[in-house]
Amino acid sequence: MKIIKTTSSEFQNEFNEILSRGKMDIENVEGIVKNIINEVKNEGNEALFRHISKFDKWEPKTDKDLEISKDEMKKAYENLDEKLKKALHLAYDRIKAYHEKQLPKTWLTFEDNGTILGQKVTPVDSAGVYVPGGKAFYPSSLLMNVIPAIVAGVKEIVVTTPVIENKPNELLLAALYICGMPKTFKVGGASAIAAMAYGTENIPKVDVITGPGNIFVATAKKLVYGEVNIDMIAGPSEIGIIADNTAKPNYMAIDLLSQAEHDEMASSILITDSEDLAYKTREEVYRFLEELERKEIAGKSIEERGAIIITKSIDEAIELMNEIAPEHLEIVTANPFDLLPKIKHAGAIFLGENTPEPIGDYIAGPNHTLPTGGTAKFYSPLNVEIFMKKSSIISFSKEAIKQMGEDCAILAHTEGLTAHEKSVLERLK
Repeated sequence: MKIIKTTSSEFQNEFNEILSRGKMDIENVEGIVKNIINEVKNEGNEALFRHISKFDKWEPKTDKDLEISKDEMKKAYENLDEKLKKALHLAYDRIKAYHEKQLPKTWLTFEDNGTILGQKVTPVDSAGVYVPGGKAFYPSSLLMNVIPAIVAGVKEIVVTTPVIENKPNELLLAALYICGMPKTFKVGGASAIAAMAYGTENIPKVDVITGPGNIFVATAKKLVYGEVNIDMIAGPSEIGIIADNTAKPNYMAIDLLSQAEHDEMASSILITDSEDLAYKTREEVYRFLEELERKEIAGKSIEERGAIIITKSIDEAIELMNEIAPEHLEIVTANPFDLLPKIKHAGAIFLGENTPEPIGDYIAGPNHTLPTGGTAKFYSPLNVEIFMKKSSIISFSKEAIKQMGEDCAILAHTEGLTAHEKSVLERLK
C-alpha cells in the first residue's frame, strides 16, 4: 500500500490518479448492454431465458420459473437462526425510522389577494429494486432500497436479483419475507434493468429503478434513464479516512480493508498529518490482510487503488478529502465534530473512533446506497424522495389575476408567445 506525502514533487500526479478512481469504462461495454436491452425490449422473457442460461448457469422453462415464491421466502425466514432474525428486524426498524424522518410534506400558502400556492407530494406508482448477487449476497442492499420505497408509499415494488444455478440465498429470501415483497424475480445484470424499464410478460414496467451493481448494471441504468428515473450510476465502493495522532492504527487498517474486500476496484484512502500513524497503519493492513477470507480481492484493491497520504496539517487533509468527495468518510480525530462544518463533499460521514463504516452499512439507519467516484459533489444518498414526485399547486383569484395579469402578459409578449399573452388578457377584459 503506497504512502505519499503532499510535500513530494510527484504528489499531484499521484493525487490525480486518486481523483480519477471513479472512471468506469462504460464505452467499452455500451454496445453489449444496448444489445441486451434491445433483446429484452423486443423479446421479453424469451430473451431473459437465454441470458440466464448464459450468465447464471440454469435453464428457466416457463415465466413462472423466474419468480421467487412467497412460500420460499417464508420457509427461509422460519429456518433462519434467531440471532440473524433479530439482527435483520433491528436493521429494518432502524432504517424505516430514519427514512420516515425524510418524508417531504404537501404544503399550501395563502396570499391576501386570494392566491393559493403550494406543493403536492405523491409517491410514484411503481419502483424496481436491483439487488446484486455475483461475488456476494447483499440482504442489506435489499433493505436499504426497498424500505425507502415502502416509507414513500409506493404501491408496487419489484425486486430483481441474479440467482446463480437457481439457488437463492437463504438470508436474502428471509429479508424479502421481512420486507413483504410479493414480486421478486431471478434475473440479474443488464437484463434485469431492461426488464424493469420496459416490462416483460410477468415483470412489470416500473417508474424508478434503484440499486447498485457492476459496470453492466450501471451502464444499463444510464441507457434506460429517461424511460424511467434512476437513483444514480454507482461505481466501486470506497472509503476515505481523516485521522490525527489520536487514532488507533489497527482501527484505521481494518476500516480501510472493510471497503477493499468488496471489490478489486474498491478504493481505500487514509489522509493524516501523523507520519507515525501512516506507517503503523500500513503495517496493520498487511497483518489483517492475512486473516481475511477475501484476502485476494482486498489485497489487489489495497495495492492498486489504496493509498495513505501524509499532510502538513489536518486542514490540508480536509481540503484534499473534499476534492476526493468519498462515498464513505470517517473522521477519527481528537474532536471529530469540530471538523464537520468544514466537510463539503461526502456520501456519509462517520464521526469518532467508535463509528466504523460497517455500522452505516447495516444497522445505523441512514441509507448505504451512496454516491461514488467523486459524485458526492452533486449526488445525495438514496432517500425517500427518489420514490416520490412533487407537483406545483397554483390557484389565482379574480383579484390576483387583475393585479398581476398585465405583468404576465408583457413577459409573454416579449417572448413572442401571443397565445400566452391573450390567454391572460382575455381574463382581464
